[in-house]
Amino acid sequence: MAPESEPTIKILLIGPSNSGKTALLLRYVDDIFDMDTATATIGVDFRVKKVAVKGKAYRLLLFDTAGQERFRTLTSSYYRNAQGCILVYDVSNRESFLSMDHWFGECAKYAEPGIVTYLVGSKIDRGGRAVATEEGKALAERYGAGFVEVSSKTRENVRTPFVEVVDRIIETPELMDPKLTRKRRENAVALDHGVDDDTAGASCVC
Repeated sequence: MAPESEPTIKILLIGPSNSGKTALLLRYVDDIFDMDTATATIGVDFRVKKVAVKGKAYRLLLFDTAGQERFRTLTSSYYRNAQGCILVYDVSNRESFLSMDHWFGECAKYAEPGIVTYLVGSKIDRGGRAVATEEGKALAERYGAGFVEVSSKTRENVRTPFVEVVDRIIETPELMDPKLTRKRRENAVALDHGVDDDTAGASCVC
């Protein structure tokens, strides 16, 4: 199948700096884990991966966004047209986990309505766990997100968040159809401005 005919799926990885986003992405896409490359992302990193779901090819656009405050304005623009969002925290860092309410809020503010969300607790290979698995599960349930704990170092569960997010996106027609995506965006803008659905087209943000 030619690249241009493959449906495209855009997924963001967000979370605080040093939560393990880059390590997770590199392990999933390139099967690489190198402690020497575990530096903070500057702005946005980008990877492409081809996958097949039920015999059909898809092209994943994976954006690894910086967690530092000074890059927040830059990365907020990358939420546009994203169909999935993977939120990553470090299970050995309590502050990392406590910031997740902020990151879920940021996703709700900037992302398309109905985006698929998935919470990931990373670095489970490390000692000194500061966040219980049950806490992660409870937070994910509160936001209607999927949940898994992973280790990019050992490869444990690394594929799970990507596979499950892709499956949920494909199973949601309005996330795969650009026309339905635009209609959903129009309705969201109309609700924000108190406009009825019948007149929402005038408020389209394209």
